[in-house]
Amino acid sequence: QVQLVESGGGLVQPGGSLRLSCAASGIIFSLYDMAWYRQAPGEERDLVAGIESDGSTHYEDSVKGRFTISRDNAKKTLSLQMNSLKPEDTAVYYCKGVGPRFAYWGKGTQVTVSS
Repeated sequence: QVQLVESGGGLVQPGGSLRLSCAASGIIFSLYDMAWYRQAPGEERDLVAGIESDGSTHYEDSVKGRFTISRDNAKKTLSLQMNSLKPEDTAVYYCKGVGPRFAYWGKGTQVTVSS
């Protein structure tokens, strides 16, 4: 059974930091392209950052220089370090894994940036 389980969300003040994690099971993690998406209330789910199986990364423009995506294939874990957080970063953050045949989503973790 495939599972992607996000953790690390919470309430943080503007300018603060959070680190999200996504623990994968049931897949050969190293073969999967992984990504973080986010969805704010009333909005579509949008790509935040992605990391390919070869380690190459890409970011949505608004998070460049503030967020860093990384992966640990041995621990089957995807991470997102978020710094200099802004109120507009408030959303549910989802982990996604895209493999040779299927794609999988986690259930999300809430990030709220507010004073």
